[in-house]
Amino acid sequence: MRKTVKWIGIVLGVPLALLVLAVVVLLLLGGRRVNKEYDIDVAAVAVANDAGTIARGKHYVETLGLCQECHGENLEGDLLEDDPVFGALAPSNLTPGNGGIGGTLADIGYVRAIRHGIGRSGKPLVLMPSEFFNRINDADLGAIIAYLKSLPPVNNEVPKTKPGPLGRMTTMLDETLVPAGMIDHEAVRPQDIAPTVSVGYGGYLAIVCIVCHGDNYAGGSVPGEGSDAPLAPNLTPKGALSNWSSEEFVGVIRTGKTPAGKVLDSEMMPWQRFRALTDDELGAIWLYLSSLAPLDTNE
Repeated sequence: MRKTVKWIGIVLGVPLALLVLAVVVLLLLGGRRVNKEYDIDVAAVAVANDAGTIARGKHYVETLGLCQECHGENLEGDLLEDDPVFGALAPSNLTPGNGGIGGTLADIGYVRAIRHGIGRSGKPLVLMPSEFFNRINDADLGAIIAYLKSLPPVNNEVPKTKPGPLGRMTTMLDETLVPAGMIDHEAVRPQDIAPTVSVGYGGYLAIVCIVCHGDNYAGGSVPGEGSDAPLAPNLTPKGALSNWSSEEFVGVIRTGKTPAGKVLDSEMMPWQRFRALTDDELGAIWLYLSSLAPLDTNE
């Protein structure tokens, strides 16, 4: 009997020991990832302060940038998560008000944060989608910075983002939470492209779509979302848009309702932001999506 009990203990104990070991390893590696210090050369961009440039940056921030989704409607910062296990997740107050970074951050600091996902301390920013912003050109980045520097002050003290044990472990399971480690910080920046109704410009604008729909735009599971989350539609000519016209595509973005009458989930598809895109911008995106190779939906 004693021998049987001993073997049962061994059988039950080994998986438990392996689980504890895995947790410890994830904690250590996750802590190393969020505390890594980056020493990179950050190339400056021109930042004008004329009304046209500021308006261009405002348009980008409020549409494709999706900055308000995390930083708040007035970009005053927000506390998205505050849990002793997961940690604190608090996108910064971007204004020059009390608690904001707007009055203290130099132009090169904006570039480091937006394009590279790295804060003033040299450590990576958490949940800052720089893997997307890393692909926008200098003109648009300069316009974004110009607009952010023009924001009116909003007093809002937000805590610093600080991943807890579960948060650190999660960064090892989902690298998009700390995108600085995904980015080629020495990559050549995209060239400026004429804002015309063209496949090329549409492809440039549609970069934001890859965040949910995948690098090949074929949809499937959304990174960072649970297994019960809706799948992202396949945007290639073999997917959800295959029977739509360009007018219907624009209508869906403007109204949040498909030709079949389905209402888009605004939590998963921020069409209220995208509906502010111009007709030319949406037309260019449609041309680009229509030009893609027809692919089966991603697994």
